[in-house]
Amino acid sequence: MGHREDLLEGAKRCLLEKGFLRTTARDIVKESATNLGSIGYHYGSKDALLVQAYVSLIEEMGDTWAAFGPPPGEGGAEGQGRTPAGSLERFREVWTAIIRTVPEARALWLLSFELVLQGDRMSEVRALLSEAQEEGRSGIIPLFTDIPEAEVDPETVDTEGRLYQTLLQGLMVQWLFDPGTATDADQLTEGLRRVIAGAEAAG
Repeated sequence: MGHREDLLEGAKRCLLEKGFLRTTARDIVKESATNLGSIGYHYGSKDALLVQAYVSLIEEMGDTWAAFGPPPGEGGAEGQGRTPAGSLERFREVWTAIIRTVPEARALWLLSFELVLQGDRMSEVRALLSEAQEEGRSGIIPLFTDIPEAEVDPETVDTEGRLYQTLLQGLMVQWLFDPGTATDADQLTEGLRRVIAGAEAAG
């Protein structure tokens, strides 16, 4: 790897170990075996590098969700593939897969909430990540719809994407706070089923 890639990998390790506020440029340089000048040359600033490192970590986590499927002993026969896009069963399977990753992704979710709680002290980081939020909304939609991210239209991103993103963030708060009482995929799906049934009855 070159210095750019070394810096990114070093910044990712620093973020997971120390978080946004405690990570210094010197920490990244030490972790990546590079030099301070490389940060400015390749990324412009330490904060811009940290944002890119955070986005990369989120993308890696998203890749694990993209390979979701029912856990052993659940769902259809092996090899039958995913359940139909847009179905309640697909909804349940996706959230089951996401929740399953919480233990190993705990440090990454804590990073997200550090930004929420300390964002005023990290103005550049917060501004850069705000711009990246739409990518997060578009990236989660294919899990539920099978539509490639590049083909998802802006209106879907701004509606369904926001819904899934809001559910995701709410679930992560619950699972980080108290896994014993957090909402699971079955409860979330049953809640949606009841909302749909109520809307159909009212309509």
